Parts: sequence; structure tokens; C-alpha cells
Amino acid sequence: MLRRTFLFLIGLALAKVLTEFFSIAQNRSKVINFVGQLWEKAIALWEKSQQDVTQQPIPQAIATSAPLPSSTPTPKLTSTPKPTPTPNLKGKPVKVTKKTVAGVSFYQTTIDLSDPEIFLTIGLANNATYANTQTATTGDEPFAKLVARQNAAVVANGTFFSKNDKKVVMGNMVAGGKFLKYSRWENYGTTLGIKAGNQLEMITARSQGKPNWDQHWFSLTCGPRLIRDGKIWLSPLSEGFSEPNVLNKGYRTAIGFPANRKQLFLISFLASLTLQQEAEIMKAIGCVEAMNLDGGASEALAHNGKILLPAGRNLTNVIVVYDTNYPAPSALKTSWRRFQDGERPYIPG
Repeated sequence: MLRRTFLFLIGLALAKVLTEFFSIAQNRSKVINFVGQLWEKAIALWEKSQQDVTQQPIPQAIATSAPLPSSTPTPKLTSTPKPTPTPNLKGKPVKVTKKTVAGVSFYQTTIDLSDPEIFLTIGLANNATYANTQTATTGDEPFAKLVARQNAAVVANGTFFSKNDKKVVMGNMVAGGKFLKYSRWENYGTTLGIKAGNQLEMITARSQGKPNWDQHWFSLTCGPRLIRDGKIWLSPLSEGFSEPNVLNKGYRTAIGFPANRKQLFLISFLASLTLQQEAEIMKAIGCVEAMNLDGGASEALAHNGKILLPAGRNLTNVIVVYDTNYPAPSALKTSWRRFQDGERPYIPG
């Protein structure tokens, strides 16, 4: 009780002193100025403290993407996801089958151009770099030697060549993306061309215009044309053929492709045929484009190093097919990749 009375009396005395102090205008002004200064200092200190907080670097633990703590721990996966299987890019062997259509037997070599291990080229007699012309020739060679040197899945006779000492090969010729023979004046027969992306074309020069040989990875000119746009098309005289051994009945070889343009059918006939019979069989096996190749004594075929049909004379050129079991030389594969990247045959002269 006495304590409360004492505090009350002190409060009254302090109030009286403050009343007398603030009754003077000068004292009120000093107090107001002092309080204002204290307020400004307090604001300045607060602003400085905020700047220090924002300028501090973010701790590394906060910058990471570690998961937030949880009262329930996340269970670990115990099973390992199965890897996605890698497609098998290994090719398949070239098929050579013996068939009979309309009473005529033949060997059919099916060349699948979608197979990554399939490569076509042309082999020349005596391992020549260029095919025989009127001005330069390396002659001819037995078929067995050509087969042995190529070490390929399939070797077959190619295009016509002359019977004289020059053994001149017919038409322009491209293999491995390079010209083996070229003349700007060639305007004869029918050309099978393989372009970039394994695009196939067959062009008869005198009725369709000259092919763009410099766009061919593989190019072989022969004839006559047998099938054009899915229909039998025989006009050997207009193509420039007049030799009896071409026009008359004989043992023949032909090449063509079906509508999907993903395969080549190389046909080695085992019977003597007219051009009409040959064309009918090529159509029957599914070709929408086809042409005749050299035949007669030149007809020859080897599969996996075994000669199925021996040639009746020496040859100057052969069609060569490589596959997964008989792989193409590295130089041929390299030139194929360069061709796909835009490199094209250099036109001589």
C-alpha cells in the first residue's frame, strides 16, 4: 500500500515537472528535433541491414535441386529399367535362286538395295582403271580370274563389247561414283542408273533423252529395253541395235526392278529366248522396268565364289555385288558415303 502511494506521488511530481518543461516553447522544439534525429537514424540502420541481407550469396545447399525433407522417406527403386533394343543393322546374304516361269528356267539374283551391306560396282578385265575405248584398251580376261579377284557374293556378265582387238565396251560407265568410260556423244541403248539414296532409274537415250550420268553412283548402258512403265516395250532398232546376235533368239541375261524400286532382279536365263519371251518373263516376275544385258557366249554367273554359269569367252566387264558375307572393300564404302554427302563423278574432258 505504501509502495503504491509512493509511486503515485512520484508520478504526480514527474508530470508536474514535464508540464512546466514543455510549457516553454524552446524546450518543446528541442525535444521534437531530438526525436526526429533518432527516427532518421533508426530508418538508416534498418535500410542498411536490408542491403546486407540481399548482397549475401545464396548458400550452395539452397542452390542445388536436392529434394525437400519429408517425414516419410521415399523408397528406392530396386528394379533396373530394360534398355531399348538396338536395331540389328547387319545385312543378309544376296539370294540366288533357280526358278522356272512359262517353262523357262533361270537363276534370279535378288539385290536388296535397302540392305546396308549391299554394294554394286563394275569389275574390269586385268584390273583396269578405265573401260576399253577405241584409243585405249586393256583387253579381256577369263571369267574365272575376274571372279577370283573380286571376292564378291555375286559376279555376272555386264554390257556388250566389240569383237575386234580393241574390245571396246558399250556406252558410258560409272562405278563407285567415278567414270570408267565417258563420251559426250553417247546416244545408244538403255541405261540403268543408281543415284543418291539408291534411287533407281532406267532411261532409253533416243526416246527419253540422255541420262545425267554425273548423278549416278552406278551406271551401266546396254539393251534393248524390255519393259517401260510396267509394259513390254521393244524397239531395238530405234535404240541403235541391229546386230543379229542381239535381235535373234539366244541365251540372255537381263536386269530390272519392281515397283517399290528397292530391289534389282538380275536374271541369268538357262534357255535360248527371243526378246519378246525375255520381256514377258521379266514382267511376270514383277519388273516395271527392265533391259537386256550381254548374253550368248558372254553369259556368266558366280555366287559365293562358285561359278554357276561359265562364260564361253573372255570378258571385259562384270557386274559385282557385295553383301554381309562378302563385304565391299573399304574404299568402295568410303566413296559411297562421299557420294551421299554430295560428291559426284568428275566428267572427263
